[in-house]
Amino acid sequence: MDTGQIGELVFKLYRIRFTEPGVGKYLKRWGLTFQRPDKRAVEQDVEAVRVWHEETWPAIRAKAKAENAEVLFGDRVGVRSDQVTGRTWGAKGATPVVRRTGNRFSVNAMSAISTRGRMHFMVFTETFDAKVMCRFLARIVGHFDRKVHLVVDRHSAHRSKTVRAWLDGHKDEIELHFLPSYSPGLNPDEVVNADLKRSLPHTHRARNQTELAAETRRFFHRCQRQPHIVRGYFAGPHVRYVLDENPLGF
Repeated sequence: MDTGQIGELVFKLYRIRFTEPGVGKYLKRWGLTFQRPDKRAVEQDVEAVRVWHEETWPAIRAKAKAENAEVLFGDRVGVRSDQVTGRTWGAKGATPVVRRTGNRFSVNAMSAISTRGRMHFMVFTETFDAKVMCRFLARIVGHFDRKVHLVVDRHSAHRSKTVRAWLDGHKDEIELHFLPSYSPGLNPDEVVNADLKRSLPHTHRARNQTELAAETRRFFHRCQRQPHIVRGYFAGPHVRYVLDENPLGF
């Protein structure tokens, strides 16, 4: 709601007319600022989010500490050739034009990050399903000599019979934990996805799926070489809970 709408509401309720600058001055005086609101699904279960913060996540963290295990947050992202990313300067009233291919293609990626600055990823062109998830889990396990606790959302592939069967055969190597439904804001890897889409070149576009996959891999490789960037993905207000009371960096 902007200052004009607030002014109309005040007039409707109290029959007092304010100019838009006047409304703005009062709002600032009361400690309010004009912000872009966060999106939150109406289906989100507030109680489930509370339980995650107060019970589930502390239990995962404690178990990982007891097992000397690694905790990772993972997520899938899709990147399309027709996706508009980035901004640039242009004359007022004249929208800048970026030349790109008219063909449509896409690639997918799975990634997982830890507060230690580690990042693991897999770029693929097929549809994300249980088999792809098992392949990613196998790659994760192959990078560690200790147990991994992987936190993901409730995508059907993550909870499939195929994945559960694979996990049953690797109980000592990896364990899966699920975030509350409709709660992407609790997952630091969602920040990685947003950064990927912002970072893809917007002055030179991939002309085919192979080039798009290569650009996506370059982004993840850059992050892997800069652990401080990966650690920074945990600094946002919605995901900072991961770091609370966490001396071992889980």
